[in-house]
Amino acid sequence: MIRRILSWTAALLLTAIAALALWLYAPEKPRAALEAAYPGEYRTVLGLRLRYRDTGPRNVPALILLHGFGSSLDTWEPWANALSAKYRVIRLDLPGFGLTGADPTGDYSDARTLAVLAGMMDQLGLPKATFIGNSLGGRFAWEFAAAYPQRIDKLVLISPDGFASPGFEYGKPPEVPFVMNLMPWVGPRSLIRANLAPAWAHPDALPDAVLERYRDMLLAPGVRQAILDRTHQTVLSDPAPRLRRINAPTLLVWGEQDGMIPLQNAQDYLRLLPNARLVRLPGMGHVPFEESPAAALPPVERFLTQTAG
Repeated sequence: MIRRILSWTAALLLTAIAALALWLYAPEKPRAALEAAYPGEYRTVLGLRLRYRDTGPRNVPALILLHGFGSSLDTWEPWANALSAKYRVIRLDLPGFGLTGADPTGDYSDARTLAVLAGMMDQLGLPKATFIGNSLGGRFAWEFAAAYPQRIDKLVLISPDGFASPGFEYGKPPEVPFVMNLMPWVGPRSLIRANLAPAWAHPDALPDAVLERYRDMLLAPGVRQAILDRTHQTVLSDPAPRLRRINAPTLLVWGEQDGMIPLQNAQDYLRLLPNARLVRLPGMGHVPFEESPAAALPPVERFLTQTAG
């Protein structure tokens, strides 16, 4: 009898593990189908096939929009549509994300990303541009300004990343939980929704279409492995020396209900950036350009106009 109970228990456990695996497992989506569903232009920059969009007039100041971790250029669509009336608006899928996908070099260092951005500007004939970046894209924006000051007109940093936080210390790779190694094979909607929820001040308002887009971009060929590789390769260094030498006019934009990079982090940037000011967005979270695009855009438009050179 005991042997039979043990046998039943083992069978139930195996069944539960198999059911969990089936729930977690998500195969990659075909590139052709994703490219048909999500429009974009493509060009090769430093050996990387880069997805981007380039809209608006050509004889006006240029804006380059950089998305956050796990996102894509599509996150900017409401703002891009509005800004393209007065500006040349360029947004791209950063290396390792979206339909740009995996970098064939396997290099996800910040230096490689900055070189790709500079190479894209060269190909588009842009000596200077204003960078607008969110989260990880915000870090790349200010790092680009520190590395290529002559190529930056202004900066708009929306809840930018860059300072040490729990699990990300200066000078050493992060401690990546072992379970993260399963990332290339998983992608349930409920898990993605749970990861997106802290980015929204009102998670219940997260549209299904936005959730589906994030999932599609996560399931694009090579992206989950690229994200895992980037995480292993990320080594932060103290940003203070680089921030202090950025003289470009800078607007910090922060949702007061940001659950991913809290508002108090803005003080670190205000302390170090010599030419920065802060706009607080009440009732908004980490991605105000998606959550409340019409309400979040006016202070950015005023900044762009007031500081136009």
